[in-house]
Amino acid sequence: MTKLRRCAAPLALAAVWTLLGCASGEVDPRELHFDAIVVDGHSDTTPRFEDPTWSFGERHDLSDGDMDLPRIREGGLDVQFWSIYMGKSDEPGSALREALERIDAVHEMAARHEGEVVVAHSVREIREAVARGRFVSLMGIEGGHIIEESLPALRNFHRLGVRYMTLTHSFNTSWADSSGTSEVPEPLHGGLTEFGREIVREMNRIGMLVDVSHVSDQTFFDAVDVSQAPVIASHSSARAVAEHPRNMTDEMLRALARNGGVAMINFYPVYIDETAQAEGRAYFAEHGEALGEKLAAAGDDRAARRAAFREHFTAHPAPQCDVSVLLDHFDHAISVAGADHVGLGADWDGVPSMPIGMEDVTRLPALTEALLARGHSPETVRKVLGENVLRVLEEAERVAHSLQTD
Repeated sequence: MTKLRRCAAPLALAAVWTLLGCASGEVDPRELHFDAIVVDGHSDTTPRFEDPTWSFGERHDLSDGDMDLPRIREGGLDVQFWSIYMGKSDEPGSALREALERIDAVHEMAARHEGEVVVAHSVREIREAVARGRFVSLMGIEGGHIIEESLPALRNFHRLGVRYMTLTHSFNTSWADSSGTSEVPEPLHGGLTEFGREIVREMNRIGMLVDVSHVSDQTFFDAVDVSQAPVIASHSSARAVAEHPRNMTDEMLRALARNGGVAMINFYPVYIDETAQAEGRAYFAEHGEALGEKLAAAGDDRAARRAAFREHFTAHPAPQCDVSVLLDHFDHAISVAGADHVGLGADWDGVPSMPIGMEDVTRLPALTEALLARGHSPETVRKVLGENVLRVLEEAERVAHSLQTD
């Protein structure tokens, strides 16, 4: 399904819905979903764009990933932040080189689907593209280690279309502490160093969003304290619902709201459900070594690595949870941070499982239906689906313009 819509003001549309009585439950969830601009904060599908054996334009089944263009259209997703990620390396320049290759792959993917996919650089471009029925690609650097302590690299990534940077990944950098993934690493800095603060200020100046997913709690508070623009958590959930270092405490959610930012809820069962978390530890204790051996045997062959993942997780499905648990995180974040400060950050193709009922991107309309069924107004749902993130992007643009013209 192709979306064609006029560039009407979103708040005006929300007001019309309310006047028509949609807030009382008369709204058609599917109509609302496909009328809204739906933005997701995090997908790790990106390496597949570098694989000549895999096509973004072809439909793939569940065993071969969470998203592709046909399923994106079916799910009503309009805008996706693609993760530009690579692991830690001791080889100088390797992270920069790999990041450039991955960014190039996003642009090349868009070029192969000219007329259907665009890489946007501003909120105005996003709205115009969606109004023409185009799928919008944005990018986010996942892990500050990737800039290799270079502000010129940061600026050039922004020029190439990168619109956020996650300050850390699962390990500390030389200038910021990480939350880790399953265990919190020993802090090196007690949050951000002075150079880390300089990086945040430079991100504000150029209009790149500061992403606090993966950072330690103290790094989070330091970033919020320094940033003159709203920050985002591109794929983090609520710690009050599920105790996990990747999730945000209520204090963090309230601080993010005061900053004007957005917490984009992660869908991964091991992060959002404590039962799945325990099952996940047992799962990787049992299967981690065998999976590692399969991936090592595949080496740098992307098709072989994808086949190894597919074979393994088809034979040994990873732990899941019910989609109702995911809805609990949305409910809690909205109640604590407010309706203006919550969004979607699924972590598509970055984790081995999704909740039952949200197995891939085609199921996104069910999320809209469930949010409405839980009593959230059409205006709130429209904000959560994408308007909150667009507002934050626009505010980052405004702050950058102000800082550059002072």
